[in-house]
Parts: sequence; structure tokens; C-alpha cells
Amino acid sequence: MAATVLTSLNFIDGEWCPAQSGATIQTYNPADTRQLVAVYPLSDAADARTAIAVAVRAFPAWGGITPVARGRILSRTAQILESRKGVLTELLTREEGKTLGESGGEVQRAIDIFRFFGGLSYTVGGQTFPHDLPQNLLYTIRQPLGVVGLITPWNFPIAIPAWKLAPALLAGNAVVLKPATQAPGMSLELARALAEAGLPKGALNVVVGEGRSVGHELATHPDVVALSFTGSHAIGQVIYRQLAPRMARAQMEMGGKNPTIVLADADLELAVNLVIKAGFGLTGQACTATSRVIVEKPVLEPFLERFVARARELKVGNGLSPGVDMGPAVSQAQLEIDLDYIRIAQAEGARLVCGGQRLTAGEFAHGHFLEPTVLRDVTPMMRIAREEVFGPVVAVMGVDDFEAALAVANGVDVGLSASIVTRDLKRAMVYADRIEAGVVKINQISTGLALQAPFGGVKKSSTDSFKEQGAAALDFYTRIKTVYLDYSV
Repeated sequence: MAATVLTSLNFIDGEWCPAQSGATIQTYNPADTRQLVAVYPLSDAADARTAIAVAVRAFPAWGGITPVARGRILSRTAQILESRKGVLTELLTREEGKTLGESGGEVQRAIDIFRFFGGLSYTVGGQTFPHDLPQNLLYTIRQPLGVVGLITPWNFPIAIPAWKLAPALLAGNAVVLKPATQAPGMSLELARALAEAGLPKGALNVVVGEGRSVGHELATHPDVVALSFTGSHAIGQVIYRQLAPRMARAQMEMGGKNPTIVLADADLELAVNLVIKAGFGLTGQACTATSRVIVEKPVLEPFLERFVARARELKVGNGLSPGVDMGPAVSQAQLEIDLDYIRIAQAEGARLVCGGQRLTAGEFAHGHFLEPTVLRDVTPMMRIAREEVFGPVVAVMGVDDFEAALAVANGVDVGLSASIVTRDLKRAMVYADRIEAGVVKINQISTGLALQAPFGGVKKSSTDSFKEQGAAALDFYTRIKTVYLDYSV
């Protein structure tokens, strides 16, 4: 039986409404593009302006209630999402392509995020400081910013909106969210759950549309006082410049070229397991995915032998099917990018030792499927060693020693996540100190983040100002006011 086609609308001022132009956009299952998944509004700047005006009106009342009251709504949202986990998991897989296991994990992540920030509401406040005079009180309070814009990507269509929305709303801001048009369904389902949990009208508005219209309006509108963006560096840089003239607060998370170093003393079975998961899990479509494996030469060949063997065993297919390890690329455009980088790498001298081909036969005929791909003999100046691919393509590089490995790992202009596999505690700690990355994993996969810990990159991976996730996320969405009180008079 064919799956039901979802018809959804923008969520503005607590109501479901079409784009003012009447235009629509469709999403298709990337594993089988004959299957229409959903129809959404194709909004433009006019819809964004309407949503911003609604948020401006809603902000005083929403920002005026206590954090604990706002937190209760977030906690109820977590309960509602949990009751719908199965439905949301299937929709995520149909629209974005992840396996059901990966989608279920992401939905659970969103549930846990709302639960975490609901509990955190009891701790949101300022500090008191000793004053140098008697009968004087010196303290700070946290206050919301106003109207905040959020622009989120397609690769984690519920987790990333959740980890931006929850702290933004807990802080008391009114929000306008623009999800990626490739997979907007999860953001609208978050809005549905929040509304049912009691979120006041206008506190959250979701507008589906393209970046050049809706995103541009969020970045340039004078009433948007802060904007959090996750996506490519090229687009993030444009948005950052649009915010700069009015000195609006900016948070940009913009990808990485994440290394995993395998030292000669490493447990090779562990190393292979970690890189298989971090390189090919989520179809490599994660900003923290391992795309470079830097291996000390004494163990290069045995590592490659095991790694290639494991990569060839991975089952590629429709994420809805049991036993599938890796789903499709999200779109034809992303698949072409993956294939282009493989061709470029080979032209520059890299050797293809696994995969590299689009899968088109039988069940793959109507999807965006690529074999798990391994390239060896990669050198640091090749594009495959320096530029983010965002697909299941792993470049393997041999180095003489730990210092050379560290130099190669740091020799790119981004720094998001970095992993090392070693039994040597000293070198592991030196790596943690010297690697130029915002997240360091020791004997762990480069992907996967603790929701209670700060997250963010360095260099071109981020504006390197405000962190996301954990209690630190509130720093971006609040301002600190310092109060001096003399009660001696």
C-alpha cells in the first residue's frame, strides 16, 4: 500500500496557512523518487515579513512569563513527541533517507533535548556578587533578546531545529524558523507539538521557503535581533555579512573536514569500527562525519585491508527496509557532488580502492544511491583532503608519525570534530590540547554529541563565539543585565 502523501502548511500566529503566493513545493523519497512524500508552501519574503511581524507582537507576553512556566511547555512537548516517535521516525526516513534506526535515534534526540531544557528552566537566572559597600546588592539577570531567526539544514531535520528552538524559547524569545526545503516536515511537526503543549500563538512561526527569499528576509529584517544558522560556509558567510551592518547577534555553524588519526599502537578493529560508523553512517551526511583517516604507516596496510573489507560488507538500500546500513544521498544534486569529488580525487592522483559508483540496478533504479567509497594515497593538498564532500566518501592518508599526523589534521581551514585512536594516554592528551577543533573524540567516533555539553567549531567551521547545546546554548539567546541596588537609603 502506498504511503499517504502529507499536505502541510506554514505555521504563523498559531495557525496553519499557505504561502501568500499560493506556490507549493514537493518532497520525494530519495530512496525511490517515484514516491511523493509531502507538499509544502513555497513561501517568499512576504510570508517571512508576516511571520516576523507576528513574532514582534507575541514577544512581550511570551518573554514576560517565568522560565519555569516556559520550561513546563517544553517538557510537555517532549511527552507529545515521544507519543509520536514511530510516526515521526518513518516520516523522517521517507523525506531525508536515513535508516529507520538512524531516524529513530534522531527523533529520540529531539525528545531528550526538550526534556533537558524543560528541566533546565529551574536553573535559568543570574548571579549575585559581593559588593564592596554594606547594604548594597549586586546581581545579574538574564533577559530574552526579542525576535530570533533560525535557519536549519536538511541533514538533521528534527535534531538541529530542536537544539536551536528549545533554548531560544526557554529564554523567552519569539522565533521565526526556516527549515531546509529538502526536508521541512520535522520542523512543522515540532511546531505542532509545541502548540499542543500550550505555546502561545506567535511565539513560534515556521515558514517553508528558499534561502534567497525567506532566509534573506530573516537576515536583513531590522526586527530580527539574532540569527542562528547551520549550513555551508559560503551561505553562512553571506548571512553573517547581512547581519553585520545592524550588529545583530550571529551564530554560524558551517561544517568541517573531520580527521580520525589512527596511531600505530591503536586497536585496529576498534579503529575500523569507528571509521565505518563515522564515515558511512548517516550516508556521510553529517557535519561531524569522518572524511579523512590519517594513519601511521606501520599500520596503514592492515588498517586499509580491514577497512575496505568492512566497507564492502555494508548493505545500501531504502532506509525503510530491514537490515540496511546506509541509505541514499538526500538528492540528485548531492549525489552529483559526491561523484564529482570522487572523479576529482582520482584525477589528482588518489586511488579508488572501494566503491565510487552510483547504484542503479533493480531496487536502486529510482534512488540516489552511492557505494561506500574509500580513496587511498591521498595527499594533504588534494581537494578531497581539504573540502567537505558531505557524502559516504572517506580519504585515507599515510603519515610517518604522530607529529606529521597532527600537522595534516590541522592543515585545513575548518575545525569542527576530530578523533584519535590510540592506547597512548600522553599522545591522546597532547592531541586534545593541540588539535584545532571544537570537539575532540578519543577512541570514539567523530560523530555523535552529548546534548548536555557545548558544541561548536573553530576556524571556518563557526563564528567561534556562542556555543550550541547544553546550558551554554542559553548564552546566545539571552543578554545579561547587571543591577546595582543600595538599600541603605
